[in-house]
Amino acid sequence: MSETLDLSIYVTRPGDGTAHLDLAVEGIDCAACIEDIEGGLCRLPGIVDARLNYTNHRLAVEWRDGAFSPSQVVEELGRLGYRAHPFRARLVEEEEARRAQWLLRCLAVAGFASMNIMLLAVSVWSGNVTDITPETRDFFHWLAALIALPAVAYAGRPFFQSAMSALRNRRTNMDVPIVIGILLALSVSVFETISSAEHTYFDSVVMLLFFLLCGRYLDQAMRRKTRAVASNLASLRAEVVHRIEDNGEIVLLPTAAVKTGDRVLVRPGERIAVDGIVLSGSSDVDESLVTGETAHRSVSANSQIYAGSMNHSGTLTLRVTAAGKGTLLDEVERLLENAAAAKSRYVQLADRVARIYAPVVHTAAAVTALTWIATGASVHDALLTAIAVLIITCPCALALAVPVVQVVASGALFRAGVFLNAGDAFERLAKVDTIVFDKTGTLTLPTMSVTNAGDVEPALLAAASRLALSSHHPLAAAVARMAQDRRPYHDVAEEPGQGVRAVVNGMEMRLGSAAFCGAEDTAEKAASTDPNASVIAFSWGEERAALLVRQALRPDAAAIVRNLRGRGFDCRILSGDRPEAVAPIAAALGIATWRGGCKPTDKIRALDALKSEGRKVLMVGDGLNDAPALAAAHVSLSPISAADLTQAHADAVFLGDRLQPVQDTIDIARRAHRLMRQNLGIALVYNLIAVPLAFLGFVTPLVAALAMSGSSTLVTLNALRARGRASEPQPEAAQSAIVPVTQGA
Repeated sequence: MSETLDLSIYVTRPGDGTAHLDLAVEGIDCAACIEDIEGGLCRLPGIVDARLNYTNHRLAVEWRDGAFSPSQVVEELGRLGYRAHPFRARLVEEEEARRAQWLLRCLAVAGFASMNIMLLAVSVWSGNVTDITPETRDFFHWLAALIALPAVAYAGRPFFQSAMSALRNRRTNMDVPIVIGILLALSVSVFETISSAEHTYFDSVVMLLFFLLCGRYLDQAMRRKTRAVASNLASLRAEVVHRIEDNGEIVLLPTAAVKTGDRVLVRPGERIAVDGIVLSGSSDVDESLVTGETAHRSVSANSQIYAGSMNHSGTLTLRVTAAGKGTLLDEVERLLENAAAAKSRYVQLADRVARIYAPVVHTAAAVTALTWIATGASVHDALLTAIAVLIITCPCALALAVPVVQVVASGALFRAGVFLNAGDAFERLAKVDTIVFDKTGTLTLPTMSVTNAGDVEPALLAAASRLALSSHHPLAAAVARMAQDRRPYHDVAEEPGQGVRAVVNGMEMRLGSAAFCGAEDTAEKAASTDPNASVIAFSWGEERAALLVRQALRPDAAAIVRNLRGRGFDCRILSGDRPEAVAPIAAALGIATWRGGCKPTDKIRALDALKSEGRKVLMVGDGLNDAPALAAAHVSLSPISAADLTQAHADAVFLGDRLQPVQDTIDIARRAHRLMRQNLGIALVYNLIAVPLAFLGFVTPLVAALAMSGSSTLVTLNALRARGRASEPQPEAAQSAIVPVTQGA
């Protein structure tokens, strides 16, 4: 009876007619494996996309729902020589830790053997120019063979297993020529020992293995370190929550069992597991992941709280707005995964080179051997030269040149609160010369607040904020955030374009325009104290009040825009808001070129005009009504929030209330782009110099191993410069002026 592998529980369906499965793939050792897996799977009928993340060996597969069973993906990977199982970060990390220990043991064996064989080799080298006897030299050679053969058999397993797996499945990878080189050099050395020759190459073989293992161990260590940046998010997840049942009973449940609308209790010292609105209680929470601020934020009724925040001082009751897959924390992880899995133009170039590597290098080695034999060299010398060519042409430096920069730079962006959506965003961001900002929610903070609450009688403010709970107007939303009592009044009626009204304790109360509330004089008096604020009036019987609502620029907006303009960027504003509301913003930021009253089509036409001038435009917008403009720009960046994160179509998104990430994104992208080109140049120069030298016989197998490992180490160390230093945060004194709230874009 045949067995069927059922993976349906791990399949997700986004709702667009496709199905998605994440698998952990074992046996990946080089860049050529990526092309084998992605290319092999994409040939299956029904597959839409297959992307392998080399950093964590996570394979994301998408196919047309119903086209075939997901078990076929695992079967195809098995046919290609790879084992796969559903991706679970903890299990993958445990497997990687075991593999790291295995590589370290192999490295220790190779290092110990190479030191002892080198001592024997030095004795033979010095003896050959003095008075060593043939019998003593043969003894040293046999002793070296007795050390080298078991050492290579043990320490070479990572390469032997990889090469054999590839050959069994009728393909090649980067380990095949390495293994051929090792076995040829070992065979020549054994033959030379049996023939009592003067020279053997056991020292070169074991040293080669030692340096190869050093490179492989360091590569894995680098990947584990970069994975740790994103894995830190796992520590922010709370596995259980205390749900409050309808009868008041508190039940401890797994986070996965919580649904939107549930009430949960969060005690002091607990990690918040869901996104939610505070129903009751007050506390200080650490939400540095969300805001980028290390200072704790005071929260109370109606405050928004995100999963991953730490509750410190008080007990909170939350109404769940998102749990599990819908939380901000989950979306941040998704963006990090997209950034790591996406491929830039440079990565695609390196993949193409790696794909043709094996046939080219085998051909080069064969041509080298035949050429040397044709010119009268011995088979011995021809084989040694061919071995050197096999080793020195390993494109490890090229394979690492771009991906390691991309991973390190993505980590730097993560620390700056920025997450990429597009693999080629680094290249496009590095070429930006013009920055176009939206106004509301981009240059200004997305939320608005009441500024004269202290001047309003507390009873009137409490009643107005409670009545505001029933209004959909953005000004009323600012008032509603101040409500301590979160229960809306009964029988509230809303007058379109006017406001809301209700009868409470036998008296009518109204909230809305000054005329609707009969509070023209009160509103006019309040507005005279702050001409830039918007006014929302309130009446209750004979009582009247006017609430001033306004929205501020992001705290560092003026300083950041001034810095960007000073560095030569052409900064502009395209806003859907009325021109008289955009003018003070532009003046506060020192932006001379701006337009108000822009419809989405107007913004697109403006961006197209800039592109026709040869400009590389970065559009910074809120990702909702600016989605067409974000798509039309050369590259785009959007502020992020739990509500609109999944709707953001920008190439990158940033967290927090500051504009600093915009400057950091450009700086990190330019640095990464420069390092990518440098690494590709290093890999190219290495091959242009090393391959001819090896072909001409000036490079021994040992020197080839040193050169190959050295080039890989060089590009890795150079890539670490992509971490750099983020721009210094702008001082609080640079905060910009308060500007009026509007409903535009």
